[in-house]
Amino acid sequence: METSSTIVTLLSFGLVGIGCLAVVEKFVPLFPSYVLLMFLGMTVSDSATLAMTILVTTVGSVIGAVGWYGLGWALGSERIESLVARYGKFVLLRPSLYGRLTGAYRSNHFWVTLVGQTLPTVRIYLALPAGVLRLEPRAFLAATSLGTLIWNMPFLSLGYALRGSDRDPVSIGFWVAIALIAAEFAILLGLRFFNRSVPRPSSITADEHNGGV
Repeated sequence: METSSTIVTLLSFGLVGIGCLAVVEKFVPLFPSYVLLMFLGMTVSDSATLAMTILVTTVGSVIGAVGWYGLGWALGSERIESLVARYGKFVLLRPSLYGRLTGAYRSNHFWVTLVGQTLPTVRIYLALPAGVLRLEPRAFLAATSLGTLIWNMPFLSLGYALRGSDRDPVSIGFWVAIALIAAEFAILLGLRFFNRSVPRPSSITADEHNGGV
C-alpha cells in the first residue's frame, strides 16, 4: 500500500488515526515530520479540533519515543550497536549518527532530550541511546513531551492557518523548520556564552573564602 493511501486510510479514523500516524512517523521516516504535521493541520476544521490534534500527535510521538527507549533498554549497548551497524543505513541511522547521539548524553540529559525532539532525524532516534543508557524514565518522558509539543504545535497551527490557500506547505514548512532550529541554536549559544561569562565560586581565592584571615 502506498504511503499516501495509508495516510488517507488512517485519517478516516479521526483522532485515533491521527494518533496512529504520529506513532508510525517515529518508526517509519518515509517523509519529513513537518510535511505530515502541516498536512494534518490543513485537514482540521476548527480551533477546538486543532487543539485536540496537537494533543493527540504529541501523545502519539511520545509513545513512539517510548518504543525506541524500551528497545534500547531491553537489548542493551552491544546488540543495539550491532543492529545499527548492520541495518541502520536502511532507516537513516548510520553508526556515526548513533555515536553522536550517544555522545550527546555526556551533558545535561533533560536538555539534550528536549532539544533533540525538535531536530529532524535526531528526534526519531534519540530515544534509542537514551534507553541503552537507561536514563531516568520520568525526566525522559517530561523532556520528550515538552520537546515534541514545541515541534508539533507550530507546524499544525501553520497548516491550519494555510488551509484553503494555494501556498506550498512543503516549502513553507521547510523554512519554518530552519527558523526553529536556528532559534534553538542561538538560544543554546547564548546560554553557553552566559555560563562562561559568569564567575564560578571555585574562582574565589582562599583568602576571600576565609574572610581574608
